[in-house]
Amino acid sequence: MTLAVDGTEHTVDVDTRTTLLDALRERLGVTSVKKGCDHGQCGACTVLLDGRRHLTCLSLAVAHDGAEVTTASGLGEDDELHPVQQAFLDHDGYQCGYCTPGQVCSAVGALDELKEGHPSHVTEELEGEAEPTEEELRERMSGNLCRCGAYAGILAAVRQAAGEQEVAS
Repeated sequence: MTLAVDGTEHTVDVDTRTTLLDALRERLGVTSVKKGCDHGQCGACTVLLDGRRHLTCLSLAVAHDGAEVTTASGLGEDDELHPVQQAFLDHDGYQCGYCTPGQVCSAVGALDELKEGHPSHVTEELEGEAEPTEEELRERMSGNLCRCGAYAGILAAVRQAAGEQEVAS
């Protein structure tokens, strides 16, 4: 099967039972995707799959032959950080850093969903672009857990990336 990971196409042989997470980590050596719970509950394995956030531990690799996978490592361009990555640095949206790649990919996906007008459970108006309120951002990021409890920094980073908050001085 083939996968385009962070802009590089890879051909890999995998067993039909191999998860996308294991194909990325064990077969392709992509370590920015983390294995947390292996049950789809923590979000550490979140990537952008064909532009949408996706839990790789719940997907069989063979189901995504030809897909484009973007990890947190593949977000920036020309040695510049993606705005979400920069916001995580600006607001210390990490402690141990284990969940950070999944948090960053989830934030990018969540902000794209907002721009595209996809409602969440807390969205008041179902038509048009949802506002990036604190409640809205918390709901959209709720599938990503941080064992260190860096949620204040994570939320501040996502708000900054959404354009709602300036960099703290």
